[in-house]
Amino acid sequence: MPSIGLIAGNGALPGMFARAARAQGYSVVAVGHRGETDPSLESEVERLHWVRVGQVARIEGLLRAAGVGEAVLAGGFSRMRTVQQLRPDLGLFRIAARLRSFRDDALLRAVAAEFESAGIRIVAPTRFLTEILASPGLLAGPPLSSAQERDVALGEEVAQAIGRADVGQTVVVKDGHVLALEAVEGTDAAIRRGASLGGPGVVVVKRSKPGQDERFDLPAVGPATIAVLAEVGASVLAVEAGKTLLLETAQLLNDAGRAGISVVAR
Repeated sequence: MPSIGLIAGNGALPGMFARAARAQGYSVVAVGHRGETDPSLESEVERLHWVRVGQVARIEGLLRAAGVGEAVLAGGFSRMRTVQQLRPDLGLFRIAARLRSFRDDALLRAVAAEFESAGIRIVAPTRFLTEILASPGLLAGPPLSSAQERDVALGEEVAQAIGRADVGQTVVVKDGHVLALEAVEGTDAAIRRGASLGGPGVVVVKRSKPGQDERFDLPAVGPATIAVLAEVGASVLAVEAGKTLLLETAQLLNDAGRAGISVVAR
């Protein structure tokens, strides 16, 4: 049975990846991060090792010892917890030495290069999870009004701009006004901030960055995202077809439909 490594962050994606890889005949060797990764991942994998954020060389050693030649990065990391709990080792210092920029894309590409220099190729989790990529069209909720369509188009234009700057992926719009752009605070906080200015009916657009490396940091939304949208009275969630992960898809779309939130992929 072939093995694949799973370098796990937080959220539902690591478990979803593990189940999909096992269903395709792979043995999954996982490395979880304390304070980030859900301990229940242990029941989904062959082995689960634990590290602190920043222990890159330790991850390399664990995966090499398990005979792993390919691995995925799946799940997110809280930026604040990363700062507070960082335990840098020699592997992280090697990555830092390669960097000219500490923006997300540059950092993640340097992480991938570090693992590949250790003989561990980083591959895209979507190789195993194509079924959860958003298909084009209206996925849940009522059809968009012409005003909402215009807000989505504006949000897409602005999302492209902040993506080129490697700032974030989410834009909140209402009635032709841009209310919030995602930065270090993350998607949920950006949605709440935008809705605090625009009130109910805001339109939320989430898109990948131009030139997005599909091995990591693809946009992802799940039931927790819908819960935040319902909490603030948002009317639309617009994502990018073929490049957005729909986590726990059936529940996400059911929850959106019950809340009257339109989910559209374009």
